[in-house]
Amino acid sequence: MPITESDIQKIAALAHLEITDEELHTLAPQVASIVAYVEQLSELDTSAVEPAIGGLTPEGERTAAVREDRTRPSLGQRLALEQAPEPAHGHFRVPKVIASSEEKENF
Repeated sequence: MPITESDIQKIAALAHLEITDEELHTLAPQVASIVAYVEQLSELDTSAVEPAIGGLTPEGERTAAVREDRTRPSLGQRLALEQAPEPAHGHFRVPKVIASSEEKENF
């Protein structure tokens, strides 16, 4: 399935990015090229490759821990918020990321 300019517009909207028509015309073939390149991975024969068992040895045993797993004191609210750009009432203030029902209809 080819990547279209419409796909790029939807991705940009989901990422809250404003792109110009010129950027749209440039990005569509670039993203299509990247996707085609990555799709080449599905052509590889991986039947002889063992599945990854992250964090375990080939025998299935746990790897040695680098440090002891123990409880430590946390930063605390005051220290955690000390360098926050816009703390508000003891919390981190972040941009709104939930789309309105009108914005959802465009997707």
